[in-house]
Order: sequence, then structure tokens, then C-alpha cells
Amino acid sequence: MTPGAQGADQSFIELTARQRARKLLDQGSFRELLDPFQRVSSPWLAPQGIVPQADDGMVVAKGTIAGQPAVIVAIEGAFQGGSMGEVSGAKMAAALELAAEDNRNGIPTQAVLLLETGGVRLQEANLGLAAIADIHAAIVDLRRYTPVIGVVAGTVGCFGGMSIAAALCTRLIVTREARLGLNGPQVIEQEAGIAEYDSRDRPFIWSITGGEVRYASGFVDALVSDSLLEVKNSMLSFIKQGVPAQHRSDNYAFYLPKLASFDTSKQASREVTQALFTRSAANLEDPQ
Repeated sequence: MTPGAQGADQSFIELTARQRARKLLDQGSFRELLDPFQRVSSPWLAPQGIVPQADDGMVVAKGTIAGQPAVIVAIEGAFQGGSMGEVSGAKMAAALELAAEDNRNGIPTQAVLLLETGGVRLQEANLGLAAIADIHAAIVDLRRYTPVIGVVAGTVGCFGGMSIAAALCTRLIVTREARLGLNGPQVIEQEAGIAEYDSRDRPFIWSITGGEVRYASGFVDALVSDSLLEVKNSMLSFIKQGVPAQHRSDNYAFYLPKLASFDTSKQASREVTQALFTRSAANLEDPQ
């Protein structure tokens, strides 16, 4: 999708985190919290010779969506691979916690997470892991009141502890370019060997962790084109549906027996994954 195609439509992947947040909020309602001028950056990067970024790669924006209060938290995948550190993780967790508090106080604040992240930042491993745990807890708390919508668009994907955050979202939107998995391809290759998992084999990688196969297997709720309008329309539809009777992550009675039956001695494939997890079975609780 080229910028300017179909009127106001454009590529969603090509937008920066800040642009994505601005364009998903109602026009003119964008207000950034702890913006770059506040100079809230990681204290752990410069001592290691890494140039920090003034917002630590995390954009937190308040505004409205369809006229209702909303918060959008967007990770900038171009900075440190979207990795989560002490500051960036605290910004996301605090934004979600404040949204939950708003809901408890009668202000129905919606939440959207734009996830482009490789997971915890190795330079801040323990602090980053603690922040990700706070994010998980905050999502579970907030989704009781309002749908928490996650979007994984592309290039960086969503891996590590933040893939668990994606799984905890009420609804998850992906593009075909997106990838979603607990461990990144390079990590698997390093630990299991190139014969087991060649991180340079792009067709293989996308056949296992790509957006299309994740959708077909029931791990995400919408597969959209690289289109701002499609992402926004899907987001609006899921917000309108409200909080489901059961979240996917609570459906362990379906998933645990499937995992126990998987033969780990055989190479995983798209066909094996789809045979193990099907959309119809994984989403029996949600007929929509």
C-alpha cells in the first residue's frame, strides 16, 4: 500500500511509533505524556557506549478514539530493536495502570498497544524483565474493564516476554509482514543450531511465526493488509465488541492438552501447527 492510496490510506508499517499513535487517535486529540522534551531516557545505555534516546523508544499518547478517552502506547522498533528497558517498560506499565484506575473511577478509558519489540533489552536484563512482568499484570488488570487491543505490524515483530504481553491482549491484530513468537529466530538458531532453525531462511521463519499462520492457528484475531485504514477499522471493531466472556489466555483447558500431545522430536511446520491449533477450536468461546 503506497502513501496516499485510497484517499487518506497509507502504509502502517512505514510510520514511526509516534505517527502510528497520532493517526489511530481522533484527529486533533493526540497529547503525548513524557515526550522527548522531558528527557526521560535510560541511564544504562551511555556507560556502554550506546547513544540513548530521549523517550527511550516508548511513546505514550492520550486522546480519544471514536470520541471516547483512550491511551495508545507505541514501541519504536527502530530504537534498540524495540527492546524493553527500565524506563520504556515503566512508561508502558504506568500508562496501563493509570488507564485501569480511570476505569475504576468511572472514566471508560480504552487502551491500544502497538508492539514492535524483540523483548527485554539485554543491557538492562533484570530491570527490563521486572518491567515486563509489571506490564503483564497491568494488562490483565485493565482488560477486566475495557478491551486491550494489541497490534503487531511488521519488520521487528513481537518476541520474548512481550509476546506474552501480546497474548494477554483482549484482541490482537497483525499484518502478513508481522512475526510473533516467544523466542526470536537468531536466539533459537544460537541455542539449537542452524540445522534446526535457520534464521536466514525467511520463508521458513514466516511459515512458523508470520502473521498469516498465527491468524490461521487462532493466536490472533485479525489479519490485515499493511494499511492504516484496515488497522484502524479493525481496532474500532474490536473496541466496539467490548470485553469477551473469556479471554484467549484463560482458555487453558483447550491449549494445555494440545501442547502435551505435540511431538517435539519432529520439526515444526506450518501444517503441523495448523493441525494442532485451529481457529474454530481455539475460539469456541467467541462466535464472532
